[in-house]
Amino acid sequence: MSQENYPQPRTPLAALRGRRFLRTRRPLRSLGAVAGAVLVGAAAHLLIGPILVPVIVLGEIFVEARQGINEAELWIVFLLPSLTLGMLLLLGPLVALPVGAVERWRLRLVHPPIRSGHRTPHGGWWRWLRTRYGEAATWREFAYLLLLCFVIAPVSALVLIGFAGYGLTLLASPLLIAGGEQLAFNQFEVNTVGAAFALVPVGAALLAVAPYAAAVTAHLNAVLGRILLGGEPSEALRTELVEVKRSRARLVDSFEAERRRIERDLHDDTQQRLVTLAMKLGLARMDSPAGFEVERSLADAQEQVKEIISSMREIIQGIHPPLLTDEGLVSALPELAERCAFPVDLTVDLPERPPAHVEGVVYFAAAEALGNVAKHTEARRTAVTVERAGEDVVLEVTDDGRGGADPERGTGLTGLADRVAVLGGRTLLSSPVGGPTRIRVEVPCTGAPPSASS
Repeated sequence: MSQENYPQPRTPLAALRGRRFLRTRRPLRSLGAVAGAVLVGAAAHLLIGPILVPVIVLGEIFVEARQGINEAELWIVFLLPSLTLGMLLLLGPLVALPVGAVERWRLRLVHPPIRSGHRTPHGGWWRWLRTRYGEAATWREFAYLLLLCFVIAPVSALVLIGFAGYGLTLLASPLLIAGGEQLAFNQFEVNTVGAAFALVPVGAALLAVAPYAAAVTAHLNAVLGRILLGGEPSEALRTELVEVKRSRARLVDSFEAERRRIERDLHDDTQQRLVTLAMKLGLARMDSPAGFEVERSLADAQEQVKEIISSMREIIQGIHPPLLTDEGLVSALPELAERCAFPVDLTVDLPERPPAHVEGVVYFAAAEALGNVAKHTEARRTAVTVERAGEDVVLEVTDDGRGGADPERGTGLTGLADRVAVLGGRTLLSSPVGGPTRIRVEVPCTGAPPSASS
C-alpha cells in the first residue's frame, strides 16, 4: 500500500503518535518551524528594541546610582517605566501586525492554515488605524508578539541549540579535534580524539531526540498561534449567523404551514365526514325497529362518532384555535385556562393587540407551559401573566409544583425556546428542586415576522 493511501496527520502531535514519524517530512518541517521561530523572534526583538530603550536608560541610571543620584534623575527613574509602557501599548500593535502575518505563514509548515481575524477597513489611513486599534485580533497579536520575543523564541533556540546544535557538534567532535579545534562544555574540556569518540553516542542520542523535541515545541507554538493569531473574519461570521437565522426561520415557516394544512384537512375534510357519518347513523337508527339489537348498536356507534368529533374539535383547537385568529390573546388565553384540570390565575394586560406571529408564539408557549404543569409538576395552582413591557410581550407562568424542570430531559422546553428565539426573544427558566417553577418568555413586537427570504 502506497503512502498516499494513509491519512496525513494535520499536526505534529498527531504525527508523533504514528510509527512513520521519522519517515515523513514532519521532522524537517518541525525543525524548520523551530528555526523560523528563532529568526522571527530575533527580527521582532529588533523591531520592538527602540520601544524598550527607556528601560535600558533606566538600568544605566540605577548603575550610576551607586555613586549617588540627583533629583532630576530620580524623576526619570519614576517616569521611564510609565513612558516605556505607554510607548509599548502605542507602537507595539503596529509591530505585531506584520509579525502576526509572517507567523501565520510560518506556522503553516506544521499546522493547518490559520485565518486572520482582522476586519477589512474601508476608508483612509485614519479609519484603518481606528479599526486596527479597536479590534480584539490586534491585541491578541500583540500578546503573541510578547510571547514570541520572551518565551517562544528563547525556548525554540534552546531546543534547536541544545539538541540539534550540540548533537551535531558532539557527533563531529573527533573530526574537529583532529583538525586542531578544542571543545569546551562549561568546565569540561575535550583535547584528545579518544575522549571525543566517547562523546559521539551522546551526540547521536541528542540528534535522535531533536526531531521529537522540535515537533512538540512546534506544536505548542502552533496551538498558541491558532488561539492568538486566528479567528473567523467578522463578515464571514455575520454571514453564517444570518444563514443560520434564515434556516431556523424556514423551519418555523414550514412548521406553521404544515400545522395550518393539518388543521384545514381535519376541519374541512375529516370532521365533516364524521359529521355526515353521525347523521347517517342517526337516520339508520330512526329506520331500525326500536328495542332490537341493531338499534342499540347504531346508538352506540353514533355516540362513539360524536365523542370522536368532540375529541377532534379539541385537537383542532390545540393546533390553532380560531378564537386566537379572530379575537387574539385576550379571548384565547381564558379559554385555554378553562380547559386545564387545575386552577389557573390568569392576568392579561395588553393595551393593544400584538402582531399575529407574536400572539401565536405566546399562545403556544403558554399552552406548552401549562401542559408541562399538568404532566410533571403535581401543582395545585398556577399563575399566568401576559403583559406588555416596552417593546416586548412578556409571558410568565408560575406553579407551586415540585420543581426540578430540566430542558435536557425533554424536547418541550427546548422547542419552546427555539420558537421564541426565531423571533429574537428569549426564554428564562427557574425551577429549583422543591419548586416553585417559573418560566418567563419575552417576545419582541418590533419588526415583521421572520421569513426564509429575509
